[in-house]
Amino acid sequence: MAKQNVAEQFVDILVRAGVQRLYGVVGDSLNPVVDAVRRTPEIDWVHVKHEETAAFAAGAEAQITGKLAACAGSCGPGNLHLINGLYDAHRSMAPVLALASHIPSSEIGLGFFQETHPEQLFQECSHYNEMISHPGQMPRLLQTAIQHAVGQSGVSVVTLPGDIASAPAPEKAEEHALVTSRPSVRPGDAEIDKLVRMIDEADRVTLFCGSGTAGAHAEVMEFAERIKSPIGHALRGKEWIQYDNPFDVGMSGLLGYGAAYEATHECDLLILLGTDFPYNAFLPDDVSTVQVDIRPERLGRRSKLDLAVWGDVRETLNCLIPRVRPKADRRFLDKMLKKHSDALEGVVKAYTRKVEKHTPIHPEYVASVLDEIADEDAVFTVDTGMCNVWAARYLTPNGRRRVIGSFSHGSMANALPQAIGAQFTDRNRQVVSMSGDGGFAMLMGDFLTLVQYDLPVKVVLFNNSSLGMVELEMMVAGLPAYGTDNHPTDFAAVARAAGAHGVRVEKPKQLTGALKEAFAHKGPALVDVVTDPNALSIPPKIRAEMVTGFALSASKMVLDGGVGRMVQMARSNLRNVPRP
Repeated sequence: MAKQNVAEQFVDILVRAGVQRLYGVVGDSLNPVVDAVRRTPEIDWVHVKHEETAAFAAGAEAQITGKLAACAGSCGPGNLHLINGLYDAHRSMAPVLALASHIPSSEIGLGFFQETHPEQLFQECSHYNEMISHPGQMPRLLQTAIQHAVGQSGVSVVTLPGDIASAPAPEKAEEHALVTSRPSVRPGDAEIDKLVRMIDEADRVTLFCGSGTAGAHAEVMEFAERIKSPIGHALRGKEWIQYDNPFDVGMSGLLGYGAAYEATHECDLLILLGTDFPYNAFLPDDVSTVQVDIRPERLGRRSKLDLAVWGDVRETLNCLIPRVRPKADRRFLDKMLKKHSDALEGVVKAYTRKVEKHTPIHPEYVASVLDEIADEDAVFTVDTGMCNVWAARYLTPNGRRRVIGSFSHGSMANALPQAIGAQFTDRNRQVVSMSGDGGFAMLMGDFLTLVQYDLPVKVVLFNNSSLGMVELEMMVAGLPAYGTDNHPTDFAAVARAAGAHGVRVEKPKQLTGALKEAFAHKGPALVDVVTDPNALSIPPKIRAEMVTGFALSASKMVLDGGVGRMVQMARSNLRNVPRP
């Protein structure tokens, strides 16, 4: 039996760690690894058109499965292209192993062709970032990288020179059991004791939830019922906490709606559950605040805390529920539910009048129809910008749907590549890319990846021929929109030329049929919807302080948009409020 080389050993360890595919672009120093993948039936090479797509796809796969995913780039420019997608994966806490192939080891530091220094370049977007400079470092270095990515929920980068990849692997190399899942973390008794006292002493408690509530929906609902607490959420908490929630008071932040802001400011005690919500202007500074998070470094970095609790949300709530005293007074909860319902009723009419006849098509109408037609277990990937607004307002979570975007990193062009990674995890699950024309155009080459692998991703393109969010920012700042126009393009024609299903929609009455036809199509499809670039109007009164960063006032322009089926939930919850 032929002796293994380092590349073959590298690939074998990825397989042992559960990696099923490696996203990337082949080339030079990476070739030994790609050839090892070719000869290993348990893992596939996914040939994307841009390494940025490879990193985004791996990050999306990791978010869908909760398991390690991997991507690779060849030396120099090849692995440099990974960096934006790796930043997104790292900030999204997605376990991703990135292979940065490198120039020949004997040439490092001598200005060789395509020389870069990956061990420096990727430092900020990884938990672990090391170079294999000798075969003897294998397999321990790769195993360590995998455990960092899985254990700390983020990115690890391994740099591997091409000549080292081709070298013989060390004989009788020690291989230890790999950590491929994370344990639960229970808070300390002292923190639980103090938190119980704080809850018992507070008259009005509000829960504000983020993505750390994943898997804890039942516990959050039971806890809220016990202490009669309204529940608000951040954008990344929406898919985990909004559905089947009789305590829902909406979302806070720039894209927020409902009474979440009021609920967090009018309480005696605010409990932040699994959220690293970044916008300080939306958080109170005069309310007792507790934060519960699995990542201790995040505790207190957004607001002053009266108590920091290190633990995962589910374990923490399981400790609290049997100990806190049940509260009987619903007045604060009912007041917030009423405010929430009133707030939604006040804005829902904005985009429900004659939308079926409005041309160019209201993007809100497109999102609303999409929400109604899409599968109950669909995966939505959402471009940064105005598509974030439509997803936040109109996609209805139910515990089975997933919504993935660049919600922490805020990159353009994320939706299409993330849809690729999501679809590879399950070809039979509906994956919908909510793309803006600006984001889609940026990485449009990887629409060809859908065609090449016959991935049945459905791209719903909100085509307003502009960078809508940027234009809005300029207008609110009192600046004339400049450099935001995109050339009007028939992307459906581009899709058809590539060999996919493509249809262009310019009239509202065409929309439902076009979406249903695309969703029924067996392969990749693109629905190019010409939408109104002026969908969000500017309010008549704008003060200078409204335009500072993500200040509360700046969000008012967005709060006048529609909210889709969320108003129905608010009405239903309000009907459950006991009457005197």
